[in-house]
Amino acid sequence: KNLVWFLLPLLLAPSQACPKECTCTSNTKVVDCRGRGLYDIPRRLHQDTQELYLQDNRIRGLGSMAFRDIPLVRILDLSNNSISTISPTALLGLRTLQRLSLAHNSLRELDKRLLSPVRSLSHLDLSHNSLGSLHNTIGEGLRNVSHLGLANNRFSRLERSLLERLEHIISLTLRGNPWRCDCQLIGLKLWLETYLFKGGALDEVLCSQPEEMKNRDLQKIPYQLFHTCMATSYHYLFANIHHLERLHRGHAHSNQIHPSGHTHPVAMGDGGGGGGGGSLPECEPKQRHRPVNLRHAIATVIITGVVCGIVCLMMLAAAVYGCAYAAIMAKYQRELKKNEELAAAQGADHATAAEKEPLENAIA
Repeated sequence: KNLVWFLLPLLLAPSQACPKECTCTSNTKVVDCRGRGLYDIPRRLHQDTQELYLQDNRIRGLGSMAFRDIPLVRILDLSNNSISTISPTALLGLRTLQRLSLAHNSLRELDKRLLSPVRSLSHLDLSHNSLGSLHNTIGEGLRNVSHLGLANNRFSRLERSLLERLEHIISLTLRGNPWRCDCQLIGLKLWLETYLFKGGALDEVLCSQPEEMKNRDLQKIPYQLFHTCMATSYHYLFANIHHLERLHRGHAHSNQIHPSGHTHPVAMGDGGGGGGGGSLPECEPKQRHRPVNLRHAIATVIITGVVCGIVCLMMLAAAVYGCAYAAIMAKYQRELKKNEELAAAQGADHATAAEKEPLENAIA
């Protein structure tokens, strides 16, 4: 009897270590459950599982702590399912997760808390979903992401504050989204320029709206076409003047920085990004001829105006001083001439009196 109880765990271990719906290899560290018609995450996964492949199934949602049995998993592929809902705590406990693919699902939104527990995530593929925006705070979970796929979603905008949290990004896919290339997309354009100068890989950002911008690549649209929009928000414009200054300084080190003026291949599948509106007004870019560098042109005008103002003030002060000096000198000359005339008159009187005195004495 004791022998039976001793052997029972050993007999049951294989069935507990690898679900019957899956194939396990390398001491159950790799679990392959692809294309098995699964509607849920398999149970009895071995706690040492490091790679779990669940693509091409029929999974519709991920519940709270859906992967609590495999805390050491590094690769999790859930692509090509029917996932439309994900619990905010679905990834709780996955501190070693490095690659996560949710591509080709039916996601419309991601909870801002979803990626918070995952600090080691480096590859995230959200392409081919129905995402229209990403909450700004979800960027906290993207700080270590180097490859991000956001293609073929419903993004029309992308907040620059979210992108600036991607501190280690080297590959980004954004194609296949209905980008609205108006003034609210300037933040994305500015960020992309810095990203490309640092050697980042990008596919393309083709505009869908407005009509005159349709199918044009945002990277190749000159800034002067956004002049009308930007003119209504000068505070936003001047806040970004320093951005181009950094880029111009980057030209001096172009032999050390890879120039990424063209498109690059990406490590992941298609991805696209966008979402989130800004505070800028809704307006259409007008195709009007403007200076090539609008920001520097406006800054130059302002500096020139200030200098001209100072010069005018100095000229006015000089004119006032000159007028005052001329008036004082004129008054002084008048007083001097008057005194000379008075002195001459008094001298003539004394001479007449002297001539009369001898004549009077002679008569007497």
